[in-house]
Amino acid sequence: MHDDAPAPSAGKEQDDAAARDAAPESFPGAVAGLLGELPGLFTDRVHLLALELRRASGALGQMVALGLLAAILFATAWLTLWGGLVAGMITLGLFWPWAVLVVLAVNLAAAAWALQRVKALAPFLALPATLRRLTTSHRADEDDDGQAAP
Repeated sequence: MHDDAPAPSAGKEQDDAAARDAAPESFPGAVAGLLGELPGLFTDRVHLLALELRRASGALGQMVALGLLAAILFATAWLTLWGGLVAGMITLGLFWPWAVLVVLAVNLAAAAWALQRVKALAPFLALPATLRRLTTSHRADEDDDGQAAP
């Protein structure tokens, strides 16, 4: 026959050790435990910063290289387009200085729009997730109204 009864306890010493393990920590012990966890919290944020900096630097490098390539290709196409438009305007009877002035006005307007767009994109290089994590309390999931973020 099989006996499912628990084995008798080994004595009072084991009961005392179990009671000590189940007892709540003292205040100094809790503080020491909290201080022991602080480096882990800090290293998580530093790790996030390192990962985001690596991603941002890679993205910035690609943006610069692709921007230069696009600028070269676009400049040649742009000059060809406007050369053809100026030739067409002159063929239609427009005096050549007026044709050049039209080209200049359109290009300055496009350049102004491009600069405004660059200014709008600049905040994305400021590492927003890292700044949020480094500057907010443990309630990072709450927005300014005090409500939990979705």
